[in-house]
Amino acid sequence: MTDVERYLILIEGQAPSNYSARSPDVPGCVATGETVERCVQAMHEALAAHVQLMEEHHEALPEPSGPGVYLERAIAA
Repeated sequence: MTDVERYLILIEGQAPSNYSARSPDVPGCVATGETVERCVQAMHEALAAHVQLMEEHHEALPEPSGPGVYLERAIAA
């Protein structure tokens, strides 16, 4: 089994609505959750299932893009 935790995921949304996640490395693999934590858990499950199906069909797995980078910007007071 491939280490699916290495795939970069992007999370969008904010309370009080749901959050959604996707991976730019694995097109079409998405998940949602009521909290960021639940969204991350659901995405981990979705990626694991997606990769398992790809392996079962002998498809090449996408290369992980690597770690994410966060940029900060100053906010004027």
